[in-house]
Amino acid sequence: MRRGDDWREGTHPLLDRARQQLREYFDGKRRGFDLPLAPRGTAFQCTVWHALASIPYGETVSYAQLAARVGRPTAMRAVGAANGRNPLPIVLPCHRVIGADGSLTGFGGGLPTKQFLLELEGALPRSDLFAVA
Repeated sequence: MRRGDDWREGTHPLLDRARQQLREYFDGKRRGFDLPLAPRGTAFQCTVWHALASIPYGETVSYAQLAARVGRPTAMRAVGAANGRNPLPIVLPCHRVIGADGSLTGFGGGLPTKQFLLELEGALPRSDLFAVA
């Protein structure tokens, strides 16, 4: 991926704060993020992204449940499309949205990453517990 002409090296207090919070999340010490967010998208996308932030750590919801939460109970596909355009994955936890049957469906970072994140949060049993050596 090529950096844009506006790319600048260095640090910024907000980026440092985001980096620290992500580190704490991956160390299992943080369950939510306290960052000023202003993702850009359509009004519907922003509504879905805001709803993502309300899914508790360690829990999952289906696309149908998320559609109902945003007041559009028949818009599961539109919710899925908005979920897929989430510009702040992990911070706006789109990995917590799963299929109605409990299957891990769709994730921009790949399904193994989605599984890892849900295992980290305790929403899924850790697959390495069942690995045969």
